[in-house]
Amino acid sequence: MLPLDREPYLSLVKAVLAWSGPEPVLQPHDYEQIALQFTGHARAVAGDVRRRCATLPRDSEMRVLTEVVLGEAERRLSARPQATVTCVQHLARLVRALYERLDRLEAAAQSGSAPAPP
Repeated sequence: MLPLDREPYLSLVKAVLAWSGPEPVLQPHDYEQIALQFTGHARAVAGDVRRRCATLPRDSEMRVLTEVVLGEAERRLSARPQATVTCVQHLARLVRALYERLDRLEAAAQSGSAPAPP
């Protein structure tokens, strides 16, 4: 499996989370497209996180925390995305949280505190 190209998505996350005040001047279809991009990417990152999580011992604290993040991701991704700033920002936070969890899992695997994925 090829690694995800995270930089464009993290740049978009940063831009979306910087929106404040009244809604930015975007058309509803623009919000819809951003929501669809985030939804698809979040599913892909969640898949990577899930694969890494499966390599952890059942009683691992990191596994428990990762399963919480994955549960929240599943809950959010099961809802149909809305063409709103609020929805897009929630999805941006989800993408960011999934990458943070993936980075923690990778760091743990590299440090030897967790088994590396096959």
